[in-house]
Amino acid sequence: MDDASTLLDTGFWITSGAIIALLVLSAFFSGSETALTAASRGKLRSRADKGEANAQRALDITEDNERLIGSVLLGNNLVNILAASLATALFTRLFGDSGVALATLVMTLLVLIFAEVLPKTYAITNPEVAAARVSAPIKVVILVLAPIVATVRTITRLMLRLFGVKTDPDSHILAVREEIAGAITLGHSEGAVEKEDRDRLLGALDLGDRVVEEIMLHRSGIEMIDAGQSAIEVLEQALASPHTRLPVFRNEPENIVGVIHAKDLSRAMYAAQAAGRELMDFDVMEVAKEPYFIPETTTLDDQMRQFLHRHTHFALVVDEYGSLQGLITLEDILEEIVGEITDEFDTESEPELTRSDDGHFLVDGAMTIRDLNRMTDWGLPDEEANTIAGLVIHEAQMIPNEGQVFSFHGFRFQVVSREGHRIAELKIRPL
Repeated sequence: MDDASTLLDTGFWITSGAIIALLVLSAFFSGSETALTAASRGKLRSRADKGEANAQRALDITEDNERLIGSVLLGNNLVNILAASLATALFTRLFGDSGVALATLVMTLLVLIFAEVLPKTYAITNPEVAAARVSAPIKVVILVLAPIVATVRTITRLMLRLFGVKTDPDSHILAVREEIAGAITLGHSEGAVEKEDRDRLLGALDLGDRVVEEIMLHRSGIEMIDAGQSAIEVLEQALASPHTRLPVFRNEPENIVGVIHAKDLSRAMYAAQAAGRELMDFDVMEVAKEPYFIPETTTLDDQMRQFLHRHTHFALVVDEYGSLQGLITLEDILEEIVGEITDEFDTESEPELTRSDDGHFLVDGAMTIRDLNRMTDWGLPDEEANTIAGLVIHEAQMIPNEGQVFSFHGFRFQVVSREGHRIAELKIRPL
């Protein structure tokens, strides 16, 4: 009886109370780490805009994730190690040498259940609310442990640098777009986001990664005006064309000397006729505007900004040697976001994608890989080629003949027809 009372003295209860308090602190650190890292910054920003000071504090804390995680991990490890040490001392006193193993078993269960799984499960169910609630005490912890965390960060970066690893404390800023794109894709797979909405949102996010070369109208498809034609011939061509702006070349198609707007031409020729001038003597270059050339490597995002800044939406694309490659309009860029834009002046064309009875898709060789992926939800790569025909030629390392069949990237490609050296039509189906 005396021995039992000696073991369960004041020191026993103080140590037990300290272990429980340390487990509570460990639970707090674990839950705080999960809440602050899992909380959506967008939702926190929305709550902060409504005047919630805790949400704004949580936003400020998560600005420097490295310092936040360092402080929380340091605090968590300190309390866990101290709790384990106290438990080992207490169980050794109660059970002798076997107390070490028993303390390890008991503390593992207590830490796992009450200091890890339970608080993290609670935090992950509503991370924004939990993050706002713990923001005040965590801010104090960060301030108190700042010198130690700074020292640990310096040592860590020096060690990583020895292995050739460079850390970027602002790297999470660059991942925002990827996070949004992932959330949109996940929402679509779960049925919360419609396919059309997904395509529009992802199309807008992709503008900074794509260049005008990928979506431009190739020079072989550009309708041009010969500066050597008479004014009447030029007017007739402009009125018959579905396009309002036509490039003007002199001597050879590569030599673009201007761009004519059909309305400007009609208005100028009408004014000249009203003034008694002979239309045969009218020089179409009087109404031609200076051509706007851009490099083929310009990103769609930058080009859209340039169109808005210059108050124009028509540009000619050239390569690094200054040779004409194609043209691009503001409408082309917008179509990458909202899909195909047609009006009463667009020419009728056969659908580029049809499905045959045997499960194959009949695809125009000039269709872009991106458009095909958007229409079919496929994942064909578009890094090496822009069009389906270009992808087949790249993979085959040759210009295939009609009837040839290839299999790559999980799809079967059959060349249906060729026009000269160009693949005109393909049959494609997933393997």
